Amino acid sequence: MELAAVIVIPARDEEDHIAGCLEALAAQTVAPGSFETIVVLDGCTDETDLAAREAAQALGLELTLIEGPGAGAGAARQAGMDAAANRLLELGREQGLIACTDADSRPAPDWLARQLDHLADGAVAIAGLIELDGEDQLAAGVLRRRRRDAAARLARVRELDPDAAHHHFAGASLAVTAAAYREVGGLEPIASLEDAAFEERLREHGIPVRRAGDVRVRTSARLDGRAGRGLAVDMAVATWAERRRYDAADFPVARLVEAKGASSVTVIIPTKECAETIAGVLHHTVGPLVRAGVVDDVVVIDAASDDGTAAIARSCGAEVLQQDELLPAYGPALGKGDAMWRALHASDGQIVCFLDGDTADPDPRHLQGLVGPLLADPSVSLVKGAFDRPLRVGETEMPNEGGRVTELMARPLLNLHEPRLAGFTQPLAGEFAGRRSLLESIPFASGYGVEIAVLIDALRRCGLDALAECRLGTRHNRHQPLRALGEMSYAVLAAVENRLHERPLVVCGRYLRPWRDDTIADVPVAERPPLSSLTTSAYRGEPALRSARSPARSAAPPLDAREPILRGGSRGAR
Repeated sequence: MELAAVIVIPARDEEDHIAGCLEALAAQTVAPGSFETIVVLDGCTDETDLAAREAAQALGLELTLIEGPGAGAGAARQAGMDAAANRLLELGREQGLIACTDADSRPAPDWLARQLDHLADGAVAIAGLIELDGEDQLAAGVLRRRRRDAAARLARVRELDPDAAHHHFAGASLAVTAAAYREVGGLEPIASLEDAAFEERLREHGIPVRRAGDVRVRTSARLDGRAGRGLAVDMAVATWAERRRYDAADFPVARLVEAKGASSVTVIIPTKECAETIAGVLHHTVGPLVRAGVVDDVVVIDAASDDGTAAIARSCGAEVLQQDELLPAYGPALGKGDAMWRALHASDGQIVCFLDGDTADPDPRHLQGLVGPLLADPSVSLVKGAFDRPLRVGETEMPNEGGRVTELMARPLLNLHEPRLAGFTQPLAGEFAGRRSLLESIPFASGYGVEIAVLIDALRRCGLDALAECRLGTRHNRHQPLRALGEMSYAVLAAVENRLHERPLVVCGRYLRPWRDDTIADVPVAERPPLSSLTTSAYRGEPALRSARSPARSAAPPLDAREPILRGGSRGAR
């Protein structure tokens, strides 16, 4: 029997799925012996190889196992397709088919036969229809997103190919002749989206893709895909958006009081020259939850403000700490993130909420929406605030024009390097809350990169489903001049860059200012270690972390106009 096709399956830790995929291949309607199968073991740590061998032997499949480079799905698929091309070309089968699927996919019984029919009809590259297993069980919102995105992709595809039956070109079902594979230079060994890059390479060489509706594969709807992006990531983000996006209106004060139980809540507010706004934040945002007994402690961590910020905050009843006086062995605080890290060390609450001190339109919803998901659901570990961010220029207010560093730096970085977090509206929001157990277990970037660093580290430690976002309404705060945003963007870039490698690579924040006679600014990029990693304190010789936290205070009665806005007291010398 003449060899017509070689099927390639990249697999990494797929012992639970590989047998099902091979069973589907054994059920193909083509003549026995007309195809062979290559499984690429891509750095497997389980028994994928044993499961594949046993299944192939039981099914009578011609199977070859090869070791992949362990560098992601793209490199593994390339290794398999290269091997398949060499096998076919050595036999003089230039028009033989290299057909790919995935270990968690199940090709239809006529999957290969239909591709060979299209090959006989002149097709050179074939993309199959990918059907999602259990799609009808998805949440309505997830299903709606999938259908919306599919319609948009199909419209784009049909601009180039009006006859396309679907929009898919994915590793779960793509095929190309050995000759065409050699002509375009093979598959690019990128970690993910190698299929999209391969389609572009085919297009550059003038090789059309036939998107055939009768070539069908069912693939898993799992969320823990091995690739850094693709279907599993898309599904995970869509599911997260349905499950973990909240609105502050969902958490009225009465619900928070009921949900609080024995939990203790601390609010930390970093400030620097915030005299015009700090009283409003304490009075309108924090005060109502202090008086209701939801918030136990309020700490203003000040950067030696010259405008009276500390005195105003203290007169409102907040505890005021100077950032440079905490953990003095680490030297003066380097920036906002460093101040937050030191304040975390000096506080007690099991739930810790960070608020900005420069908010011009304070609202209790800002705090309710941050602590609400944490009090209501123990599976939530971190909550980021999401705001509408208008930009004011003189008397003109421009909707959605605020948050310039977010849109020009943070969001592109997340889409490129950590797409599971791309759904967060305000990844740089200074308003966020988390469980102390999480916050003490991760490092803190010392400067303006702290918010995106916490978000990435929380994802890697807890998983996407433990992270939430809450819409908090509209927020006006101070807007920096454009040139000042460059230094903030540099800090964000450095924080992300340091999380792409095993060890931080950006340790120096030298930032040249050519408009200031080439002077150099020192942008804080240093990383403070997880507080849980400290065994002795550099602060007054005390233990780095208290063995016992202060118990939650009982609810305070409403305060009259003669009392401070916040009822609070010293928790003892720090």
